[in-house]
Amino acid sequence: MINSATDELVTVRDWLRWAVSRFNEAGLCYGHGTDNAWDEAVWLVLATLHLPHDTLEPWLDARLTHSERLGLLNNLQQRVVHRLPTAYLVQEAWLGQFRFYVDQRVIVPRSYFAELLEHGFAPWIEDPEAVGSALDLCTGSGCLAILMAHAFPNASVDAIDISPDALVVACRNIADYRLEDRVKAVESDLFAAVKGKSYDLILSNPPYVTAEAMAALPPEYRHEPALALAAGPDGLDVVRRILAGARAHLNPGGVLAIEVGHNQDLVTAAFPDLAAVWIDTEHAEGKVFLLTREDLPEA
Repeated sequence: MINSATDELVTVRDWLRWAVSRFNEAGLCYGHGTDNAWDEAVWLVLATLHLPHDTLEPWLDARLTHSERLGLLNNLQQRVVHRLPTAYLVQEAWLGQFRFYVDQRVIVPRSYFAELLEHGFAPWIEDPEAVGSALDLCTGSGCLAILMAHAFPNASVDAIDISPDALVVACRNIADYRLEDRVKAVESDLFAAVKGKSYDLILSNPPYVTAEAMAALPPEYRHEPALALAAGPDGLDVVRRILAGARAHLNPGGVLAIEVGHNQDLVTAAFPDLAAVWIDTEHAEGKVFLLTREDLPEA
């Protein structure tokens, strides 16, 4: 098969057709940046060939060198046989127009916060320039901390994670965006390392996968660090701890927002008296909830 593919597949168009066929044949799972075989194939092929991710047409009939074909075949086989997400194979992930380095030390960035930050987190943040301090709790690759630094130009941003391996990746991304003077990576079990510090805004995309959902994860998601996904029987182990400690780390009028995916019903059942505001985005409903400092319980 290897000799046949590298000999018979000559152009970008050939490889894209072959990739889509193999992806469909293997029944791959998507969700790490695309949601279908065609978009996944385009991303993998263009990134492997170091071509612009948003320009396909000029390259479709370009012929590939033998070494390019071998590299492309290797990545396609890794995707099909071992179910490695494309983001890990090409070591990049995108949130909007922002590109981030990723590897298997971090989950592949995907967050509804990206869309909210694109608009300055309005209307819950009235004046983005007035935000002086912000926290990305459970930062992983550092992607949300970097988006926060762009959305709030006067803010100092802390990027907290319990995983030292994840923070190595976060520091690389912070450096790539030349934000070392504004974004600080902090190794901490939630708020433990920032005692006495408070923020105008805290965002968190914490682990929130239930035990049942963890047991049923597709192979692609099993390549991600379980520490960044699993959160106990109801997926709320980390959320409970955040809610218990967040008030002490918010300035008066400060805002906490937490992403919980499909767990809205679980959150509502676990915290029936919580004055949470559920935020809808253009592409999703009820994945993020918001509280002001005054709505949070005392520590």
